[in-house]
Amino acid sequence: MKMFDVYSVYDIDFVRAEGSYIWDSKGNQYLDMYGGHAVISIGHCHPRYVQALTDQLHHIGFYSNSVVIKQQQQLAEKLGLLSGKTDYQLFMCNSGAEANENAMKLASFYNGKKKVIAMKGAFHGRTSLAVAVTDNPKLSAPVNQTDNVIFVPLNDEAALEEAFAQHPDEISSVILEGIQGVGGIRPASESFLRKIRSLCDQYNAVYIADGVQCGCGRTGKYYSHDWAGVSADIYTMAKGLANGFPIGAIAISPKIAPHYGMLGTTFGGNYLACVGAIAVADVIRDENLIENAARMGDYLMTELRKMPRIKEVRGRGLMIGIEMPEDTAALRKRMVYEEHIMIASSGDKNTFRILPALNITTEHADRFLTSLHKVLTA
Repeated sequence: MKMFDVYSVYDIDFVRAEGSYIWDSKGNQYLDMYGGHAVISIGHCHPRYVQALTDQLHHIGFYSNSVVIKQQQQLAEKLGLLSGKTDYQLFMCNSGAEANENAMKLASFYNGKKKVIAMKGAFHGRTSLAVAVTDNPKLSAPVNQTDNVIFVPLNDEAALEEAFAQHPDEISSVILEGIQGVGGIRPASESFLRKIRSLCDQYNAVYIADGVQCGCGRTGKYYSHDWAGVSADIYTMAKGLANGFPIGAIAISPKIAPHYGMLGTTFGGNYLACVGAIAVADVIRDENLIENAARMGDYLMTELRKMPRIKEVRGRGLMIGIEMPEDTAALRKRMVYEEHIMIASSGDKNTFRILPALNITTEHADRFLTSLHKVLTA
């Protein structure tokens, strides 16, 4: 058997990592400003994270949701305190796509409606309904196609109002990223998020905040959508939640009542995923990483805006998009192979992303800035 060839990869074999550095099989050190796609939130192999997972493996690694798993409630309490959503409810699953699937399904259970409003440029995952609300026809197979999704331009309040007006009794939910990630780091405006909240209230629809990439403290708040000063009904989480251990979760408003069998999963909320996420939450709290993300993001964006050739710098905290006048493929290859710095592409070929760990320092930032300036001026 061989691997199903669906990934375009760099010819690098990573064998060790610590903090914001990774080493390949040839001994080369790389600065990780990508975090494996915003997954590494507290740095690679953080000692508290490694210890938590190792200790748990010596006790019990897995049992299903047919028994009490106390670590689930411990995690729920910690996430409630970090996010300020202490009265919300937690459901755990295994990935961001699965979190978004469950969020939209739960919304439909709640109000009995079918249609979902999503944003142009959105990415919510590759599974059935998640890919249906993803604005990329290349990812959607015929079986994924549905008439129940309405796409509107991001930050277009008039178009949003019109979608509700045309389907006043049919809109089940509105789903959007606080900052579009794959779409090229395009933030939702605070006024647009407030408009979503008011329209969802008016039409009894559910506001779903996709925080899979932009959540977990990356923007300087635990949930990036909360910069608008209003709460969503459901928040989805995954990437940075457990620093690389597979996990997904949704935080659910108290107005949505559960019943047995409503949602379910075999692996979601297992012991290892929970203790990994608990360790991440504890490190974020104890090392003030949400504040560090805001501070370091401000520093990076200020310095990036001084550089030559850059067309625009977008984002918030440590979710930053750098738009160039041309395709960034060559620039990214030079950063990786010559400067040994990992950065990310986006769905916009002219924009590359940086999504580093939330505990990066000015030393890490300055190395990235120096290398990028070198490549831009060569």
